[in-house]
Amino acid sequence: MRLLVVEDEVDLLESLAQALREDGYAVDTADNGDDGYFKAKTWDYDAILLDWMLPRLNGIELLRRLRRDKKTPVLLLTAKDSVSDRVAGLDQGADDFLVKPFNLSELLARVRALIRRSTGNASNLIVIGSIEIDLASKTVMESGNAIELTAREYAMLELLAVHAGKLVSRTMIYNHIFDEQDDTLSNLVDVHISHLRKKLGRDLIETRRGQGYILNV
Repeated sequence: MRLLVVEDEVDLLESLAQALREDGYAVDTADNGDDGYFKAKTWDYDAILLDWMLPRLNGIELLRRLRRDKKTPVLLLTAKDSVSDRVAGLDQGADDFLVKPFNLSELLARVRALIRRSTGNASNLIVIGSIEIDLASKTVMESGNAIELTAREYAMLELLAVHAGKLVSRTMIYNHIFDEQDDTLSNLVDVHISHLRKKLGRDLIETRRGQGYILNV
């Protein structure tokens, strides 16, 4: 899944991006509101982590503009902790609210919950035949046996799984799995799909030539 982090404190921005990447996310970053708004409008992120106090365009105004035509889940990060501040943030379209300083494990849990709700999954566990995918621990079991996947292989399987039975285009895979630092003109999608088939069975993922892939249910 692909996230956007908009935060003007450089150290916090870098540490958040690193932690999220280590947790298996593709991550884009912006250190001001104008750049954050441009990226949020341009790409279809799975969630946005948005600081309230930003230079050039504050987080609330960014959120207000974004909500004119985008439903991307937004976790608002702020040092403001009064009830009125929380109400203001939520009323402008934030999906969740986290007060600084925060615990990283709580932030990761809130991001998972945002993505889970936006994809219509009530549980962290997705079961497809004999395969179990745990969205919280990012682990995969097949017939009770643990399947070792790379972070990118898992990310691709998770994307296909939350849209199981539906066509997932190559463009959608690029937009949700690879961040702005990746070379999206490579054959990475084909390579990872091939590896998933070897580990989980060739019949699990169907190719629609010229269109994309379907995870069969």
